[in-house]
Amino acid sequence: MGLFAYLKTQFILHLLISFVFIVSGLIINFIQLCTLVLWPINKQLYRRVNCRLSYSLWSQLVMLLEWWAGTECTLFTDKATMDKLGKEHVIVILNHNYEIDFLCGWTICERFGVLGSSKVLAKHELLKVPLIGWTWYFLEIVFCKRRWEEDKDTVIQGLKNLSDYPECMWFLLYCEGTRFTEKKHQISMQVAESKGLPKLKYHLLPRTKGFTTTMQCLKGTVSAVYDVTLNFKDKRNPTLLGILHGKKYKADMSVRRFPVEDIPEDEKECANWLHKLYQEKDALQEHYEKDGSFPGPQFKPRRRPWTLLNFFFWATVLLSPLINFAFGVFVSGSPLLIIGFLLFIGIACFAVRRLIGVTEIGKGSSYGNQEFKKKN
Repeated sequence: MGLFAYLKTQFILHLLISFVFIVSGLIINFIQLCTLVLWPINKQLYRRVNCRLSYSLWSQLVMLLEWWAGTECTLFTDKATMDKLGKEHVIVILNHNYEIDFLCGWTICERFGVLGSSKVLAKHELLKVPLIGWTWYFLEIVFCKRRWEEDKDTVIQGLKNLSDYPECMWFLLYCEGTRFTEKKHQISMQVAESKGLPKLKYHLLPRTKGFTTTMQCLKGTVSAVYDVTLNFKDKRNPTLLGILHGKKYKADMSVRRFPVEDIPEDEKECANWLHKLYQEKDALQEHYEKDGSFPGPQFKPRRRPWTLLNFFFWATVLLSPLINFAFGVFVSGSPLLIIGFLLFIGIACFAVRRLIGVTEIGKGSSYGNQEFKKKN
């Protein structure tokens, strides 16, 4: 193990990186709060400012994946699709199998310049999570409780509000509704059998209501649907903690573009189209299991330096006063100050662990264990 690789495993560096992320996030959230005065004056200016503020926060996580861990991302798609990436409003359908699948989605958004304006249909619980939920609130992310009777009006209005979004927008959907686990998969396939649908091996049965509603509300805004199927070389199962420890992964993504005019407008037919899409995604995963890669031409979009520069900016601004303060505390010899500082470190460690816990499969929601037993 080289010196740099060894340093990546040290807790003190993880703590410093986390400190930069948390404190910069709180500063960004405060600035976002201040930008609310722009909304009644110039809504589009408010949106453009918040795209860049959210980019300044999310790009720190992308920096960990791209520069700290050195994860490689390969796209399997055609040249025509590559030429359109980052140049149109789209809906992105991504499989939900890994703890860092969202991060791989973000790194592709970053490489094509749409990270700050990327959207997602997110579970309502995340709205209460500091930094994540707060930033998404100002970014007009659509939140749902995953109970259609309660969500209908909120989701429809939230989606329609995005119809005039000024920045190129990628709207991410996890149509499976929750991360893949063996228990959820078993329940999901029982539902598939009861509905006479083909069983899936690598995915949960997609929940169609979110997709059909998004298609209807963003009609005339989005020009295509990108089907993205993610897998990792050597059958590795990456985690956010692994990324923080500098573990390098190789992510492969199959990207297929479907123009919206080729997708049925009728809700039932659109739902059937989605089921067929997931059968095709399952076949792609089967191909990957056998051959170790997806079919089609390969492209490796270059990582951009902006995520690294952004992190260096925040680290310079925040770490210098922290180090000076810590030095002053220990030099003072005051037991009260030292205990207080150590307590602050302990709270910071707890906060970081809680944020990481949001991504962990083992601590994921119970959604899917019970909800798949209900009608879709």
